Amino acid sequence: IFGEDLGKLAPVGDEIATILGSIRGSADVRVQQIEGLPQLQIRVDRDRIARYGINVADVNILIQTALAGTDVGRIYEGEKQFDLVVKFQKEYRSDVDALRNLLVPAPGGQRVRLGDVAVFDMIEGPAEITHSAGRRYLVVESNVRDRDIESFVNDVKASIAAKMKLPTGYTIAYGGEFENLERARDRLVIVVPVALFLIFILLFMSVNSIRQAFIIYSAIPLAIIGGVVALWIRDMPFSISAGVGFIALFGVAVLNGLVMLSYYNKLILRGSSVRDAVISGSETRLRPVLTTALVASLGFIPMAVSTSAGAEVQRPLATVVIGGLITSTMLTLVVLPVIFDWLERRQEAA
Repeated sequence: IFGEDLGKLAPVGDEIATILGSIRGSADVRVQQIEGLPQLQIRVDRDRIARYGINVADVNILIQTALAGTDVGRIYEGEKQFDLVVKFQKEYRSDVDALRNLLVPAPGGQRVRLGDVAVFDMIEGPAEITHSAGRRYLVVESNVRDRDIESFVNDVKASIAAKMKLPTGYTIAYGGEFENLERARDRLVIVVPVALFLIFILLFMSVNSIRQAFIIYSAIPLAIIGGVVALWIRDMPFSISAGVGFIALFGVAVLNGLVMLSYYNKLILRGSSVRDAVISGSETRLRPVLTTALVASLGFIPMAVSTSAGAEVQRPLATVVIGGLITSTMLTLVVLPVIFDWLERRQEAA
């Protein structure tokens, strides 16, 4: 929460923490402690020091010397130099009576007790003042349990908008894992199309045909469906690790299609008809395709059922890959041969 007045930030933070605590999934809500630090405030009575002809600067120097210390010279030990600082010993710096009994020199030669020309008050001051981009801010933290972060933050935004009104000039920013999610999602918007484009280029270079490249490329939509359904069955939200799983899935899905199609083309070049090449090639390549899918799927099972540290990253990735391979393998073995046979025979007839 960004704002200028610490006195307003604290109650706003407490109110938001109460709202956070009422939202499903919130846990360990905590507000940054920015108030409540005991402070000794010494206020110089200007009327009193004026009677003695004492300057405010003289009083301030005395207080600084007692509490913070004043540099009065240097000590030399060979080539080493050290500042010589005069100040109260530690036990006296917290002794208010000792501070009151300090003697302030007046121009007339007399010495006046500091307690006679200054008022000592114990107040609660700020415990911590944090800034970002030149603005003060207060942090309200919450862990999120048993739900995804994005929907949680959306509920927080809606609840805050409905239940409270921020003072003028105060704003809220959402950070932590939600900020990381937004950054990673922005990167995925670029990475996924680039990955799909590169996959298509590599397919075209392998089969030297845009038509056949699109036939193999058709495995990707069905793989996406399988990954999404698997996430839905396991009640998992889309996450960055799931997005990475989809990218890995695309590569495995088109690999099986390329294995099938390249063998079809090989049989056709040997003189087989399209129909015979599809039937014979599908029978011959059945085992390699199933083996490729099973190896990848079985390898991801431990990650899919993991409950150890890092499982929240492993499970979505493995779930997407396993679910997508099931549907993409079905396409490779059933739908892809039909599409290839239909398009190639139509091409021959043309």
